[in-house]
Amino acid sequence: MSIITRIKSAMGLESRSALGVNGWPVPLSASAVNPTTAQGVSAVYACVQAISETVASLPLILFKRNGDDRERASDHPLYRVLHDMANPEHTALEFREYLMACVLLRGNAFARIVRGYDGQVRELWPLNPDNVTVQRTANGLVYDHSKDGVLTRLLAHEVLHLRHRLGDDGVLGVSPIAAARGVVELAIAENEHGVSTFNNGAKLLGVLKFAGKLKPEQRQAIATSWASQHAGGSNSGRTAILEEGTEFQPLAMNLEDAQWIEARQFSVEEVCRLFRVPPTIVGDLRHGNYSNSVELSRQFVTMSLRRHLVAWEQTIAKQLLTDAGRRVYFAEHQVEGLLRGDSANRAAFYSSGISDGWMLKSEARKLENLPAIDGLDSQPVEGGYSVSTPAPQPYPSKQ
Repeated sequence: MSIITRIKSAMGLESRSALGVNGWPVPLSASAVNPTTAQGVSAVYACVQAISETVASLPLILFKRNGDDRERASDHPLYRVLHDMANPEHTALEFREYLMACVLLRGNAFARIVRGYDGQVRELWPLNPDNVTVQRTANGLVYDHSKDGVLTRLLAHEVLHLRHRLGDDGVLGVSPIAAARGVVELAIAENEHGVSTFNNGAKLLGVLKFAGKLKPEQRQAIATSWASQHAGGSNSGRTAILEEGTEFQPLAMNLEDAQWIEARQFSVEEVCRLFRVPPTIVGDLRHGNYSNSVELSRQFVTMSLRRHLVAWEQTIAKQLLTDAGRRVYFAEHQVEGLLRGDSANRAAFYSSGISDGWMLKSEARKLENLPAIDGLDSQPVEGGYSVSTPAPQPYPSKQ
């Protein structure tokens, strides 16, 4: 052991050798699971985009309580921040999409709150979770944000903090890809295996047999020379030249024999299970058909999105509204567009509501984004049809 090696060992450092068993080079894989490498798996990226895009594109409305009724609080400063522009540089959709992706990939999302002279929220600026450190003090939580070598300490009321699931420390959320690291790591390894196999001509070439024992430097030189001449799709089919009794023994094993394709398909289901997303949402239609696709879409709203939507609404009430404001205002997502189904089901739904008296015709037209008709609700309804509007007659026969 050299002096440098002894010093590194005493300091707790180590050097990783590029040589493996018997001197053959070992590729240094970059398969460590982090938000960047995890998004290299198409299923992870699709699940994150499906949730973040849907949550961000849903209308987030600030309502004002008016007795038992409610109305849009369009004159409140927070209404514009949540619905239109989060800050002068980001739209509300871009802001919410970024924070939602941070929650899914890192477990936490942070945004700096900018208030006006009256204490109302005027702007929300997203913060990179990798640059934020949360500490618990006697006066509450503090958030240290570092950027370009400048450390800024923010108090709890100055930060919008979203968590995926509260961890054991009671401060930070748990990242899904960190909690199920093995699932994502296996998918990354399968992807790297496929890339490596196709780069080497989409097949395993074989092994080289030598009569004597080789030194480590000889093995490394032979492996490097062989890879440069015969690895890759462009070198596939070349004739090898062997010297000094070297023998080449081909190996016959394809991706189907290794069940690589089946493993890749199962990884999609594993990742979807991790994010609680139906496989049909991310393009896996092996278990989808015309009879269950609509129901799976509704399940996506109720089982996958509901928790995130409620988290947004409660965090907004906690961080962006005062105690007095929470008694009057509240934020809510409009999910009716995702749940209303096809035209036939919507027509039956509206007809049932109007005939039973718990829905007005004007309300049905408003849900369908149709213009209002004066005096429409004043027309009496009998048997599901207005008195002034005759019921449709059956189509006459050819006779």
